[in-house]
Amino acid sequence: MKMNKHYNELKASYLFVDIAHKVAAYQEAHPEKEIIRLGIGDVTQPLAKCVVKAMHDAADEMGTKEGFHGYGPEQGYPFLKQAIQGYYASRGTKLAEDEIFISDGAKSDLANVLGLFDVDNTVLVPDPVYPTYVDDNVTDGRKIIYSRTGQENGFLGMPDNSVKADIIYICSPNNPTGAAYTRDQLKQWVEYARKNDAIILYDAAYECFISDENLARSIFEIEGARECAIEICSFSKIAGFTGTRCGYTVVPKELEREGMNINKLWLRRQTTKFNGVPYVVQRAAAAVFTESGMAEIQANLDYYRKNAKVIADALDECGVWYCGGKNSPYIWLRCPGNMKSWEFFDWLLENCGVVGTPGVGFGECGEGYFRLTAFGDAEKTKVAAERIKAAIKAL
Repeated sequence: MKMNKHYNELKASYLFVDIAHKVAAYQEAHPEKEIIRLGIGDVTQPLAKCVVKAMHDAADEMGTKEGFHGYGPEQGYPFLKQAIQGYYASRGTKLAEDEIFISDGAKSDLANVLGLFDVDNTVLVPDPVYPTYVDDNVTDGRKIIYSRTGQENGFLGMPDNSVKADIIYICSPNNPTGAAYTRDQLKQWVEYARKNDAIILYDAAYECFISDENLARSIFEIEGARECAIEICSFSKIAGFTGTRCGYTVVPKELEREGMNINKLWLRRQTTKFNGVPYVVQRAAAAVFTESGMAEIQANLDYYRKNAKVIADALDECGVWYCGGKNSPYIWLRCPGNMKSWEFFDWLLENCGVVGTPGVGFGECGEGYFRLTAFGDAEKTKVAAERIKAAIKAL
């Protein structure tokens, strides 16, 4: 048997495993201390009531001869695809029903879509970046180049015409930095992709947090994007489906490379290697886009937005530089006292009992920065913010 040698090229340790080990060791040494976790990007608010009801109703259906559903369409039931169509249309973006493919989450599709592309393609990812983008390609054996970002460009990398890439990852609002592209900035990326015959993989998992009208919520708001982009989205953040698992990928019919239609290729891939998302889950997802669903979900999003403001206000009082937090659930801050990322992690845990995510875990350009998340409990977030503010002011 021959193994995939590229797995050996991955880092021996994994960011969130390292964090878990550190926190466990600290808790064992200090069992009396309360730990507040503002690190991982998991949501904490429960599913909307109408979503739960839809799931219950669908489960009841499955218990009847008339309402039982066996194998469904691998690309998703029409009722959910039409609901997503309406969601996009409400923002002025038109999609055809057969351009929408339902999945078990964005993370799966971000990896699976790479199966359409040869390993000889060069991949461009921002630095810092969601580690999955890198690992998905390292394990396949593709060459990766990095678009370095920093405070000077607001952690928003822009095209460099001296660099040639075939696959481009864009996450906006970004994980981990919380920075989001304007339409004008995305237009430059679309122009670059078309010029280089590249394809943009646009991760829109956090689009629901955008409230600024100058920021795009879909790459397809940009002229020409239908000829060079695939959009991957998730119900995890908009509706709390992190444990329920549902997402979708939009592949425009105009997207073609080397005489092959990418929409048809993805349909072939999904019908070959995927059996679809459970009917019960898809009914729950469709309820997200009902009038009552959107109202309940906005209440949850506002809950997280308030948490972000609490953290941001505390950092403002301390004079700490940060980005994100306004159109994103993530706050990306410069470590005070010129501390390194892991040094600040240890300092924050020891002095505040707060867990965050070291920026260097997202790439070399993340060194000296740190990610906090607004997905925690509101009261605990307030306590954490006060602890952080007091500790930084005492430095």
